[in-house]
Amino acid sequence: MLAMPVNIEQILRDCRAKMDKSVEHYEKELRGLRTGRATTALIDYLKVDYYGNPTDLKALASISVPEPTQLMVKPFDPSVKTEIIKTIERADLGLNPQSEGQAIRINVPAPSRERRMQLVGQVKKMAEDSKIAIRNERRDAIKHIDMAMKDKAAGISEDDAKRKKDEIEAQTKKHIETLDQLCTKKSAEIEAV
Repeated sequence: MLAMPVNIEQILRDCRAKMDKSVEHYEKELRGLRTGRATTALIDYLKVDYYGNPTDLKALASISVPEPTQLMVKPFDPSVKTEIIKTIERADLGLNPQSEGQAIRINVPAPSRERRMQLVGQVKKMAEDSKIAIRNERRDAIKHIDMAMKDKAAGISEDDAKRKKDEIEAQTKKHIETLDQLCTKKSAEIEAV
């Protein structure tokens, strides 16, 4: 490893950016979970084989929610309708697409109590995985600050290092609180069917 001057502010920025990415990833995962209410996020990113290329469904069709328990998919190219239906069936989301003229109607059944409990468990596990990623970022950033403090050429005092470590702790706490809020909100959404 080359000896480069360490910028303690850069360590902080990188740490914060990686923590933000962990929260964003968790939010994206939550959008794909079925809660019993129809949402386009359930099928937006399903990969449809479109002339040999796996393509996001939302790029091939308009997806709408005409009723709280229904999705409507209108392919831009009618020739891909059967492939869209096959993709939705293979996705193992418990959805049953019905061909209706130029469109595809999907009824979104409410999950059973047992399935809702599984989903809540899954939401909590994903939150815990994201918390672990955030704590790992904290650990790495603190390790970099400690290394920079030991490097006399960096010119970082113990007080500066302590302040930056405290900032990292505050960021960690803030990001974990955000994850907890997202988890609680999604769990309540799943249970309120």
